[in-house]
Amino acid sequence: MEYCLFTEPQQGFTYDDQLAFARSAERHGLDGFFRSDHYLRMGEGDPLPGPTDAWTTLASLARETSSIRLGTLVSSVTYRVPGILAIQVAQVDAMSGGRVELGLGTGWFSREHEAYGIPFPAKRFDLLEEQLQVVTGLWSTPDAETFTFEGEHYRLDRAPALPKPVQSPLPVIVGGGGPKRTPALAARYATEFNIGFVAEDVVAEKFAVVRAACEAIDRDPSTLKLSVALPTVVGSDDAGIARRLEAIGRTREQFDDGANIIGTPEQVAEKVERLRGLGAERVYFQLMDLRDVDHADQIGAEVLPLLPR
Repeated sequence: MEYCLFTEPQQGFTYDDQLAFARSAERHGLDGFFRSDHYLRMGEGDPLPGPTDAWTTLASLARETSSIRLGTLVSSVTYRVPGILAIQVAQVDAMSGGRVELGLGTGWFSREHEAYGIPFPAKRFDLLEEQLQVVTGLWSTPDAETFTFEGEHYRLDRAPALPKPVQSPLPVIVGGGGPKRTPALAARYATEFNIGFVAEDVVAEKFAVVRAACEAIDRDPSTLKLSVALPTVVGSDDAGIARRLEAIGRTREQFDDGANIIGTPEQVAEKVERLRGLGAERVYFQLMDLRDVDHADQIGAEVLPLLPR
């Protein structure tokens, strides 16, 4: 089992806030630090200091950490053309010594696109499929050979397919709740399938669907890592939990709905054990308040020792 911190910096947090969380994860022996890839705050609240770019941030974290995995959960295909994305990710992988993972998805936050003038086509699964083909195709092209691609949305003519990532293959995460295309794309192109923000019965259902998608193309399902990302609030007691819920504008009744992780370290460990029983091999603890470094520290110091590895 692997355990990562997962953050949403667009909600009003700085690079230094993210660095503190990444260092906490590394100090306590967690496996990774992942962040969303967004440019606009969601919901009400103070948007200051403004957004940080995911891959710029990860490039810097690559030089300021030494062991944890680093990645996006997930980058939107609407933000970057795949040829440039492949270069960016490969470069950050080299900067990290081979610790980067690319989460890639269709994107969904239309207001963000309107705010920054980013095209947001109504149908984006074809974009996702072509980007996965291009990115993985560039990285797998043998040295001294070029990569050409003719798709409906992207065309590459004899691209040098450089630089190559340090990792081969570089982990690619595809996730979401789509019933057909998402699991099919994960089965064909990804090293990890992720489902987030759902109750345990839905986790079990989505895992079963993606395993079947692997079998449909004669891929061994055991070669696809299965993961879960869930909003998390941990506290030593009810008062500590209530304080952290208040900081993110939630009540216990709103948060304790089965689609989140909430409770004492012992209760969190029980939840993780149930997720492991469903087939999860990696859990992302989504922490919403990046100013509360003590929250990250508590997961590392008090929760992690209770979890199966």
